[in-house]
Amino acid sequence: MDSQLVASWETVGSISMVSKPKPTLTAGSVLIRVAASGICGTDLHICKGETSHATHNVTIGHEFSGYVEAIHASTSTTAKLGDLVCIDPNVPCHKCTFCRTQKYHLCPHLWCIGVTCDGGMAKHVVVPASSIYVATGIPPEVASLAEPLSCVVHAVDTGCVKSGDRVLVIGAGPIGLMVTALCANGGAHVTVAELNKMRRTAATEFGASEVTERVDIGGDPVEGYGFDVVFECVGLAATMGQALECARAGGTVVWVGVARPDALVSVSPFTVYRRELTIKSTYTNPFGMERAVRILLDNKVNWASLITHTFALTEFDAAWDVFTQNSGLKVCIKP
Repeated sequence: MDSQLVASWETVGSISMVSKPKPTLTAGSVLIRVAASGICGTDLHICKGETSHATHNVTIGHEFSGYVEAIHASTSTTAKLGDLVCIDPNVPCHKCTFCRTQKYHLCPHLWCIGVTCDGGMAKHVVVPASSIYVATGIPPEVASLAEPLSCVVHAVDTGCVKSGDRVLVIGAGPIGLMVTALCANGGAHVTVAELNKMRRTAATEFGASEVTERVDIGGDPVEGYGFDVVFECVGLAATMGQALECARAGGTVVWVGVARPDALVSVSPFTVYRRELTIKSTYTNPFGMERAVRILLDNKVNWASLITHTFALTEFDAAWDVFTQNSGLKVCIKP
């Protein structure tokens, strides 16, 4: 049986390069030759053992694009051999109460390519035909951004941002920059808080009206100071608490960042009551992939600038070092 080199979660605390058999087609699936695969913060959570549903020895990689190399004889799909596609990694059961009430992303039986089953940090991967979205006309590296962008589409929808709103985005990593771009392009006045100078510069390029290291809302939120919508895109308890402090009366706080499972945030119920705050969170990307592909194809934003480092799969260890040191934005692997 043919084998291939993959990046796999073998032990807690590390991602290892190992050899695994090349995947074989099954009914309903397609074989993808991976073109570009992004490293995500979720991969770091998996590495640290903080993702409870992750499978040991799984090939990571849930943000990827590739070319359709083979289609199982019994698979029904409009994609054709050679098509560039991006992949929605989340596969629900379609049977539970959540799947039947249009909340399939909350499916308790959800399995995720690159988390619970082998993903795209490899040369080849087999995925369900229902998970692929044709991305013709988009560069492969940019197409690999469809999955994180689909999560951001859901986050911005959750925030119910309106044109003219004052929006605060805490954290200018790839997710925060995507939030910034979508809100700014929708007519909101966006302020971005970020400690890293390079990322503050990027925030301006992605449409931020103001950038700052630390937020000072200038007065009492009850008197109207602060922001209509606050997006926390860091995943730390401290910044999640800060998000609450920055929301004006009647405002909405959206926790987008992924915190450690044991993280706790201190919340004053009276403050929430008096300021009538709405606190929301987002989980994955329901109904967002097709919209994300359209946004990337429209190319009103320089999405390619999010990818600051590109490596071959054989250079994965070096890529992982760059990623964990936060010395860039999106790190992309090209198998």
